[in-house]
Order: sequence, then C-alpha cells, then structure tokens
Amino acid sequence: MNFHESISPGRFSLLTRLSHCADYNSNRSSGLRSNMQARKNGDLGRGGLRAKGYTSHTELTKMTLKACLIARDAVSNMRELFTTPSRIAFLAIRDCEKELDQIERYIDEHLPDAITQVSELEARKLLACLKFITDLERIGDLVLGVAQRLQSRRSLPQRDTDGLAQMAAVLYEMLERIHAGFASLDLESATRVLRADAEVDRICHALFRKHLADSSARRSPLSFEVLLMAQALERAGDHAKNLAEELLGLIEGHTARHPPKRTPTL
Repeated sequence: MNFHESISPGRFSLLTRLSHCADYNSNRSSGLRSNMQARKNGDLGRGGLRAKGYTSHTELTKMTLKACLIARDAVSNMRELFTTPSRIAFLAIRDCEKELDQIERYIDEHLPDAITQVSELEARKLLACLKFITDLERIGDLVLGVAQRLQSRRSLPQRDTDGLAQMAAVLYEMLERIHAGFASLDLESATRVLRADAEVDRICHALFRKHLADSSARRSPLSFEVLLMAQALERAGDHAKNLAEELLGLIEGHTARHPPKRTPTL
C-alpha cells in the first residue's frame, strides 16, 4: 500500500474515521508478508515507507494537503469532546496526531532529493510543504494535549466549555481555508485565516480575564486546566496563522513578515 493512500482526504465523522482505520489495518495485515520480504530486500525503511525510489514533488504536495485535512479532522473531533465526552473521539484525535507525525518524517526524509529535481517555482512550493507540515504536526500535538486534559476532566463549567468550543470552531475554519488556499493558491483564503486568528486571541483573552478576575477561580485546579487548554488552542491558532503567512509568501513571492525591499528613488 502506498503511504499516502492510507490517509484519506475529506471530512470525516468519528465513525467514518474509525472505519477507515479498521480498513487500513485489514489491508495492512494482508500486505504484511510482502512488506516483510521487502524489508529483507532493503526496499522498506522506517514505518514501512518506501526507502528507495524517487518521490515526486507532486506526491509530497498531495501529502501536505492531506495533512491539512488530518489536522482539521483532529480539531473536529476535539469539538465533539467539548460537548460529548467520547473515548472514540479521543482515539481518533490520537490517530490524527500519529499520522501527522508520520507524514512529517516522510516529507523530511524525501524532500531533499525531490527538491533537486524541480524548477525554482516547484522548489518554493516544496519548501512551503516542509514549513506547512512542521506547523500542522505541532497543531496535532496541541490538540491531542487538549483532548488528554478533557479526558481527565469529565465536566467543565458551561461558560468555559462554550468558550473553548468557539476557539475550536474558529480553528477548524482556519484549517479548512488553509487547505483550500494551498490547493488553489488562493490569496483570499490566506487573508481570511490571518483575520480569524484575532478572534481566537479574543476568546482566549476573555477566558483568562474571567478566571483571573475571580479570586476563588485562581485557586481552583479546574480553572488552571481551562486556562491551559485555552492557551494551547491559542497557540494552535498561531500555527494556523503561520500557515497563512507561508501561503501568502508562496503566492506573492515574499512572506508577510518579510515584505520585499523597496528600491530607493533617486
């Protein structure tokens, strides 16, 4: 099985994602014998990924797009956890984090060879893929951290749940637009993500003000957990903002943080 074929794009419900995982495990078992033989021949590297052969820039780009969808799915499942505590949702988030980690390693190992075979424009897109997967993998880590805290704390005050769920909803939309923008090199998608980051910050700061203004809440372990989750989601929003800035740089030829130098007038 080709590595990126095991990671299906599109929007998944919890049951769809678990069904996908079951299908993958079934297919993986049926191909185990051939994989063992391939390892004997030296054709497979870490994680069962092909160690030999040329990986095209198109394949790496497709894998990066799928990573956008996987990170988005992780956030979607986290939103489920805020309203309905579910072991299924938690396992789906953990699976997303593992897939993102695997894609990051694969791109990191195969991009150096691929980038020497392409034009300057394609090389810039491959460099964007490398930066994308770094931020996407970090988003996966942060979302898993929030999910782990939710699993240990079965219930939160409704106002806190609402605020955290709103942050997750905005983050979901940001990742949705990042995927669409990277797929079509759409400038508007990137600029909308940059604007949305301010909304994530606003909700996070409102939660902090609420808890820090309440003297009893400042001494509550539960309050501390809420603030840690809010901070993690804010950081995930910052990583999504990084993705938007990288997308702008890819489209315009320079990053938002480093605009082109003006030629001095004489």
